Amino acid sequence: MFRTLFLMLALLAGLIAGPHLSGQQGYVRIETANNIYEMSITTLVILFVATLAIIYFVEWGISRFLRLSNNTYSWFSRRKRVKAQKQTLKGLMKMNEGDYAKAEKLIGKNAKHSDEPILNLITAAEAAQQRGDEFSANRYLIEATELAGSDNLLVEIARTRILLQQNKLPAARSSVDSLLEMTDRNKEVLKLAVEIYTQSKAYQALDNILDLIQRAGIYNEEEFKAIQVKTENGLLDEKMNEEGVDGLLAWWEEQPRRRRQDLDLKVALIERLIDCNDHESAYEFTLEVLKKWGENTPLSPTLCTQITRLQPVDNTKLIKMIEKRVKRADEDQQCGINRALGYLYVRNNEFTKAAEAFKKVIACPKQLESNDTMMAIYIFEQAGDNATVEQIRQESLRHAMSLHHEETEKTKENPTALLEKQGENL
Repeated sequence: MFRTLFLMLALLAGLIAGPHLSGQQGYVRIETANNIYEMSITTLVILFVATLAIIYFVEWGISRFLRLSNNTYSWFSRRKRVKAQKQTLKGLMKMNEGDYAKAEKLIGKNAKHSDEPILNLITAAEAAQQRGDEFSANRYLIEATELAGSDNLLVEIARTRILLQQNKLPAARSSVDSLLEMTDRNKEVLKLAVEIYTQSKAYQALDNILDLIQRAGIYNEEEFKAIQVKTENGLLDEKMNEEGVDGLLAWWEEQPRRRRQDLDLKVALIERLIDCNDHESAYEFTLEVLKKWGENTPLSPTLCTQITRLQPVDNTKLIKMIEKRVKRADEDQQCGINRALGYLYVRNNEFTKAAEAFKKVIACPKQLESNDTMMAIYIFEQAGDNATVEQIRQESLRHAMSLHHEETEKTKENPTALLEKQGENL
């Protein structure tokens, strides 16, 4: 439109100025060092216009050539990109099928022409790691780092995950520590932290991020509780092994009130104190637990087991509390509580009372533990009840014979069962 208007204006100007200049063309003289050029004004204008036309034509030719080159380049680039996408999709399918070698080749080879080359390199690294090629996995990660930079979250997460798969726990621990400094709210980072800290037994580091894990909602209530219990038990073992009883008790006093009010954790503390042979401290904690344990709440089997291990100087208070609770206990709870009460009586050499408690224990054959038979025989012998001792021995012998018969039948059905069992024992 502009060019057409320009030409019309130029034509109009020529029609107006032409007759006027026809008899007055003027004179132009151009003189250089060696040459002199003489011409009319009309000739000069014609030369000027012709020069502009030549320049315009050259510009048009060059632009056309460059546009053609650019279109050609774009066509080849688009073709490579489409091919890379197809090969990447095939590689992902091969990876899902478990053909990691083919997946690595398809995904890694086309990384440069992919829309997301970093993702291709990371996936290729994971495929290489799955087939055990750590060198190639590290090479892909280096290339991804060069493209994305050293602080790219996606690359660092992939690196940490691969270090964990390579079982390089110190390096993985260092990497996940850096990730938590970059972002402590990313769910994938928190998952990796849980796995790495658990495997490396870094329970203090795991304890520091428990609140973040809970707020992130990564795990359901049961899963989070399992992680919390494992962490707290790990901390107890760590303090016990490194600092002994004094360090363990000092650490316990420093814990927040919520943790110190956790009865299950307090039972775990009692177990460690008994392991350290500090029965008096364990005894005091046991009394605290029983006082706070609801009357209608079943006693923890773990607590009953720890009571059987207690050897305080004076267990009178504990016996009274257990005697009171056993009267109100459900039938399912009777066995565990009577077992604990029987052991307490034995500590005081009250074998008659212990015999009464263990009669109720052996009356629950489905809840018997491995040491119950030997303990019952010892108690009834001390109490002078030889008839019951003989009866328990006969029952124990019949039970052993029935187990032997079952093993023999299994061996007949499967001749290699015995060899497999021996191999497991070895």
